Amino acid sequence: MSVSSIPFLDLVTPHVDLEQELTAVFQQALRTASFIGGPMVENFEKSFAALCTTRYAVGVSSGTDAVRFALMAAGVRQGDVVVTVPNTFIATTEAISQAGALPEFVDIDERTYNMDSEKLREYLERTCARDAAGKLTSRRCGRPVTAVVPVHLYGQMADMDQILELADHYGLIVIEDACQAHGAEYYSRKHNRWCMAGSMGRAAGFSFYPGKNLGACGEAGAVTTNDEAIAARVRMIRDHGQVKKYYHDVEGYNGRLDAVQAGILQVKLTHLAQWNEQRRERAAEYKRLFGAAGDAIRAPFEPSWSRAVYHLYVVRTHDRYGLMAFLTDNRIGAGIHYPIPLHLQKAYESLNYTTGDFPVAEKIAEEIVSLPMFPQLAAEHQARVVEETVRFVSCVAVTDCTELVTAQQTN
Repeated sequence: MSVSSIPFLDLVTPHVDLEQELTAVFQQALRTASFIGGPMVENFEKSFAALCTTRYAVGVSSGTDAVRFALMAAGVRQGDVVVTVPNTFIATTEAISQAGALPEFVDIDERTYNMDSEKLREYLERTCARDAAGKLTSRRCGRPVTAVVPVHLYGQMADMDQILELADHYGLIVIEDACQAHGAEYYSRKHNRWCMAGSMGRAAGFSFYPGKNLGACGEAGAVTTNDEAIAARVRMIRDHGQVKKYYHDVEGYNGRLDAVQAGILQVKLTHLAQWNEQRRERAAEYKRLFGAAGDAIRAPFEPSWSRAVYHLYVVRTHDRYGLMAFLTDNRIGAGIHYPIPLHLQKAYESLNYTTGDFPVAEKIAEEIVSLPMFPQLAAEHQARVVEETVRFVSCVAVTDCTELVTAQQTN
């Protein structure tokens, strides 16, 4: 008896469910010839800013552009150093490099997989020094350190109170990479309230790539900020440096948000809270089901100060590739986010990092597996994911599972 396949991600169902509303967006664009900017973009910007509890949101063409433009608008300059983590997608460091800066790394917390604030402290105290003018300088490269980019990975915010306190002490700009954290929240002990992703740093970058919790039907992104000057600067940078048509104050980029994508995002935004809550429910069910497996699988850790939105559901196991092969043979989708830390990527050989520099990120990268996670994930499918995952890791715990995988392949 054959079993149905379980996709890693379902991008069809929500679009079919919203087909009439989404089609109306395209029809509106056709009938008004409003394709770039205009009311649909402005309306979405206002709505997304309200979600993030910020004064401004500026739509741009991608999440990479969002982080890059936020850095540039906040004052990061050519030759600066920007500190981030090695356990993230390369877009984070591409944005830093393309803003003219040099990325340097600090290790991650082994429980949350986000920036370890104590490692950031160690970096600032031991890897940096004050120059003659009192500015912070990296001993690795001799350049000024001006900004920190914490990444809210997998839909969970980094420990922002600690990061912001250190940044304030050292005079650093904080730009949140919130590309995976639409609607995530963090309880600030300093302010005694819950804070939205994208509202705590000087600015933040969001991605609306189709697979995100809030995804466009193509590329799109946004910068959020409470700083009017930064918002104005991003608007100028995204539009060839124009303050008005054909009047260019700076050399900018073509990084505008398409009106059709903004309209699609506006439709989906009304469903985001429900979708995020469904993701939280699926995560809670995974945790319950995996609870019976003991230590065979390490499920995600969510601190008391976090309300994660589970863009991804990432577990850890010692035989990651064996598990993925076994799940694939059982028609269950899985992925790896991310298999090689950035400091070990060929693209960053010039930074002169080596294996062992960030041991936690390196260890995590060898063990992580992303399991199916999306709002429409059926309970029976979720139970099967856990059953097969536990079956494999339990076998690994006592013996070589080659026979189990081979037997599965022949069935």
